[in-house]
Amino acid sequence: MIISIVTLSFNQAPFLEAALASLHDQGFDGLEHIVVDPGSTDGSRDILERWRPKLSRLILDPDAGPADGLNKGFAAATGDVLGYINADDLALPGSLATIARHFGSPTAPAMILGRGLLIDRQGRPRRTLRSSKLNLRDAAFGAMTFVQQGHYFTRTAFQRAGGFNPANRTCWDWELLIDMARAGATARTVPEKLGAFRLYGDTISGSGRLAERMAVDLARIREKALGRPRRATDATEAHLRLLARRLRDPAATLEGLAARLRPSAAAS
Repeated sequence: MIISIVTLSFNQAPFLEAALASLHDQGFDGLEHIVVDPGSTDGSRDILERWRPKLSRLILDPDAGPADGLNKGFAAATGDVLGYINADDLALPGSLATIARHFGSPTAPAMILGRGLLIDRQGRPRRTLRSSKLNLRDAAFGAMTFVQQGHYFTRTAFQRAGGFNPANRTCWDWELLIDMARAGATARTVPEKLGAFRLYGDTISGSGRLAERMAVDLARIREKALGRPRRATDATEAHLRLLARRLRDPAATLEGLAARLRPSAAAS
């Protein structure tokens, strides 16, 4: 089985080599690794040149934003199973073999949603991240979570969804998930930790610098998931679904609460 992984690199040199090694050190023969760098100026391209012999393809063309860059990477992919690990994140040891096992099953879904780790700038684990069971109404009302670094899918599911929305500059991963679900892709939540999400002050999530833009993108995605514009009367259902999610997984709720009481990983 060929698993095609796209890594989007842009001025994240301090973390880039660890991201690359996290994939190649697994010794998985079926890895196709495509890296897209539209114009780093911080030494990332020097790192990529050193790694070029191990990469399946290195794309150095300018792009119109992260989603557009990922689309270019996946357009070059040849595998039947796809995923993406950003230059400041990590694939966890053994994850590629685990992914191949899930998709090699006769009853394999169109996508899997795995668990992950939240790590800080130095790579220290902060807490476990859990993906919820895919449910469009839960997603519409903010009662679903998923770990992008644990999201893998078939080429067919990606193509049917039309790829990433290039207009989305903040949460293109969420929009792809919803678009694939709306296009009929089946999903299975799996228990293994597959990837690590690095949260620190310079990330979109950690800095909040695109908060207004993210609010617009999330509103569009939630309307897609719901199939209609949100109404004021939806507030009650949103509260009930969020409560149900917390009751279904009290361990995750307590772990999330404890994480809020600890010093922020974004500040580390």
